[in-house]
Amino acid sequence: MDLKVNSVRGFKDVFGKDVIKFQAIEDAARMCFEMFGFKEIRTPIVEKTSLFQRGIGEGTDIVEKEMYTFIDRNGDSISLRPEATAGVIRAFLEHKLYNASSLHKFYTIGPMFRHERPQRGRLRQFHQINAEVIGSDAPLADSEIIWLAWAILKEAGLFEGLRLEINSLGCPRCRPQHRHDLMDFLNNNKAELCEDCRRRIDKNPLRVFDCKNEACKKALMLAPLIRHYWCPECAQHLGDVLDYLETINIPFVINPYLVRGLDYYNRTTFEIKASRLGAQDTVAAGGRYDRLIEWLGGPDCPAVGMAIGMERAILMMDMDILEKAAYDNRPDCFFITFNSEGRGHALRFMNKLRDKFIACEMSYDKKSMKAQMRYADRVGARLAIIIGEDEVDNEEATVKDMETHAQHRVQFDRLVEWVGKLVDEKRG
Repeated sequence: MDLKVNSVRGFKDVFGKDVIKFQAIEDAARMCFEMFGFKEIRTPIVEKTSLFQRGIGEGTDIVEKEMYTFIDRNGDSISLRPEATAGVIRAFLEHKLYNASSLHKFYTIGPMFRHERPQRGRLRQFHQINAEVIGSDAPLADSEIIWLAWAILKEAGLFEGLRLEINSLGCPRCRPQHRHDLMDFLNNNKAELCEDCRRRIDKNPLRVFDCKNEACKKALMLAPLIRHYWCPECAQHLGDVLDYLETINIPFVINPYLVRGLDYYNRTTFEIKASRLGAQDTVAAGGRYDRLIEWLGGPDCPAVGMAIGMERAILMMDMDILEKAAYDNRPDCFFITFNSEGRGHALRFMNKLRDKFIACEMSYDKKSMKAQMRYADRVGARLAIIIGEDEVDNEEATVKDMETHAQHRVQFDRLVEWVGKLVDEKRG
């Protein structure tokens, strides 16, 4: 009988080098969030299914096909979150944050869940970096959200080969006529569309532009585009966003077919694509969702947001980034001892050094000098600090620089200060 237990398909353990990559992109994101004035919010990974049905849209692939939905012991339908924005807005409404301030800038980092076909850069449990600006309909808010996504990728060393595609989906004033004309076009060309697109005609015809079927893409080449229906305000809004992007030197391409896969978007929608990712090339995306808060029972309150796919991002990381991250995370000191008295001294010094945020390690087991030095080298320690019988008798330690191999004898009463200065120099 095979008692082996494996992970669920599409759910991946993250360890070793992958953890270093995740940490690198998370560190870059947190630094940029601080610079841009965003505050963290942490929402549950489980929400009521109705939140996503109302927020994302019942006619979307996410709600119809991809959500992990089940009935709990109370008979309620709940779902693992497939995206972050709906949960953030639910929290914004539940805690009446709209009464506290006119503008909120939130970010969240964590796992999302969609039952899709697992493939490179796309898992059933995946991780996103999300940001939301709630309370402003100004074009400057749209450009800052794009700027933020661009800055995070740049800070993480993923700048090469990025391309920003942007579009406007209009507003309630200009979308009805486009919807009418698009439905006429789709009904007249129904035979050339896939089953999903034929079903979307009545529910949400704009979603057909998100179809990945090549036959559908070809059929839609002559479809009416929302850009030809923009009201003056929507045209001006997008124009202002583009002007701001030019001011901060972010290049862009207007893609009139770009709609994204969520119902709540209006006006600005965008994707940041990476040439190094192949067919699944979108690494970040987002847009404006001015009506979502109202759909979920709140006041009329505009908002705009973005998400970065972390699994996609780490696929872009080269060895230089990985090696730098590993270098920055290695221990500063490795203590080498041979008896209980030496270990006692080492523990006291480690306690003082760790209080100064100097990373220290030592062997748990009694091993030879050679074995301990080999381990110190394997973990990349900057310094090996040896406290043997001779060192104990003379109340001093032997400090070996693992890079230059230089050795110094340092008195116990000077060791913490001496090591601290040397580590600072090595960290740069």
